[in-house]
Amino acid sequence: MTIHHEEPDVSEFFARVDSVDQAVLRRLHDRLAAEATERHTLDIAYRTLDSPIGKLLLAATERGLVRVAFDVEDHDAVLQLLAEKLSPRILFSPARLDSAARELNEYFAGSRHSFDLPLDFSLSRGFRLSVLEHLPRIAYGHTESYAQVALAAGSPRAVRAVGSACATNPLPVIVPCHRVVKSDGSFGNYLGGTAAKRTLLALEAA
Repeated sequence: MTIHHEEPDVSEFFARVDSVDQAVLRRLHDRLAAEATERHTLDIAYRTLDSPIGKLLLAATERGLVRVAFDVEDHDAVLQLLAEKLSPRILFSPARLDSAARELNEYFAGSRHSFDLPLDFSLSRGFRLSVLEHLPRIAYGHTESYAQVALAAGSPRAVRAVGSACATNPLPVIVPCHRVVKSDGSFGNYLGGTAAKRTLLALEAA
């Protein structure tokens, strides 16, 4: 008589268990996010978005979009900073950012030339905020020098401060600091890297 020992496929079993657990966790997370939004206990919602300039982190308060971060900034570090500066009640909750994601996708597809989103400038103050408020007035496909932006922001001598304001812009792409270049036309520094700035300017020049 031959006895067949059929050993269970352990890896397949754990794969099924893991799959079930992930599905359950996802449902619980979605329910938590929905209830937090309904009870106004979710201060900052975030999601990520794939783009031609890498994965972007989008974060929004109830007032509006508060942060756009490049992959090179380390999204975990950005979220930690948001928790320290604004609120620790942060949750992955894409729904609040659906409009921002849609408008960014339209922008990268070339069909949108400006953004119509509520913005939360809680992370910027003083002259830096004045600079950020001017930047959306630089038309799509155009650039201004740091000196021109300093003049427009009311402090003609504050050229270096304009550079600092652009370098710390919490809402890049949406608030188009990539349209600020050096007086000789060269790119200057960019938080997302020179390649990202070149991509954005080329997109708008097309």
